[in-house]
Amino acid sequence: MKYLKIAIFLFITATYAQTDARIYEIIDNVSAERIEADITKLAGFGTRNTFSDTISDTRGIGAARRWIKSEFDAISKKCSNCLDVFYQKDLVKAEGNDRVLTDTWVVNVVAIQKSTSGSNRYIIMSGDIDSRNSDGSDFTKDAPGANDNASGMAGAIEAARVLSAYKFDANIVYLGLSGEEQGLFGGAGFAAYVKEKDWDIIGVLNNDMIGNIKGVDGVTSNVDFRIFSEPVPPTETDRERRMRRFYGGEVDGISRQLARYVHKTTKTYMPEMNPMMIYRLDRFGRGGHHRPFNDLGFAGIRIMEAHENYTQQHQDIRFENGIEYGDMLKFVNFGYAKKLTAVNAITMASLAWAPASPSEVAIGGIVEPSAKFKWNKVEGAVGYKIYWRDTTSPTWDNSRYVGDVTEFTLEGILIDNYFFGIAAVGKDGHESVVVFPNAVFR
Repeated sequence: MKYLKIAIFLFITATYAQTDARIYEIIDNVSAERIEADITKLAGFGTRNTFSDTISDTRGIGAARRWIKSEFDAISKKCSNCLDVFYQKDLVKAEGNDRVLTDTWVVNVVAIQKSTSGSNRYIIMSGDIDSRNSDGSDFTKDAPGANDNASGMAGAIEAARVLSAYKFDANIVYLGLSGEEQGLFGGAGFAAYVKEKDWDIIGVLNNDMIGNIKGVDGVTSNVDFRIFSEPVPPTETDRERRMRRFYGGEVDGISRQLARYVHKTTKTYMPEMNPMMIYRLDRFGRGGHHRPFNDLGFAGIRIMEAHENYTQQHQDIRFENGIEYGDMLKFVNFGYAKKLTAVNAITMASLAWAPASPSEVAIGGIVEPSAKFKWNKVEGAVGYKIYWRDTTSPTWDNSRYVGDVTEFTLEGILIDNYFFGIAAVGKDGHESVVVFPNAVFR
């Protein structure tokens, strides 16, 4: 009987270490040709400046957002109305905002792939609708914004096309945000909307520039990409801050765990890619649309190219001193944009097929030759995984599947020498985001 139990345990452990063939199918179904067509269409609106024309059907941000909505509507029709498609908007006042010329409606385009179970859990992939040239207030001159950020917006549309063929327990949101260049207004508006609706946010994947492979640093690479994440939420409590001082966790906030999830999923299913986890909210002195979500305490990260070319960002189209400036279609690598779109799609699918993360994780084992854990039972989980890593390691390097229990002791593992976390495992082997302990017991 003892050996039978061991055999069963090993079988279960092996089962939940397997990959899911559907994830490889999702990767294969992402189309570089469709992404190219979408980026071409968005760049073809001339300018998508926040203050540009909203009446024309061929030029300006109004035409762009109507076209984006029509694409989401078409995708929804194909999947038997599996998407809720709508505009979400807020009036941004010029008063008090130096970069806002006049009171302006900032309009986002939203497509929600509905949960099959009525779940309140949501995973969001966002791209930016608006563009700019050298002068962010100039809404008449061309600003094609092919890479910044038609690439991210096209990625969100393509992810909707691919993932709408599947059914998920969690809701997936494909989101076009506006007003990014004037102060992240679209993200702020939608984050407030989410807060008011009391959605349970699994995470926000903000895609801002996913199409350039030739960097100003002289490096050309179609496999490197960056994942920016803040270390801990700005909304943490004094109790959480005190716990960090004594027990660690200064690099283990919810956004950092989401970044690790993207890294692990990519290395598992797309090992040719090189995800670079950047331990910073965003690029130095710059911002992106995940930040408004972070500001309200939601997990959010930025996914983007690794090697930027600043001559092709926020620039008037021109030749100057032998350099061609401007964010034009010719500089976008559509095969690379396909890869980063696939990174998003497989991450969202894995999360949406996984159970929720445990909300309560307690750790013990002080002055003992073992580490002890207790956590709450998660609906839909068939088991749980304990993860641990060296305190200086950026990734969860060790794990043990412990089955359908809510407490476990790792014998011989000293609590002092490692950081630990718990993930819930679903019936198909998909795991939740790892949760760092939020309580201590003796």
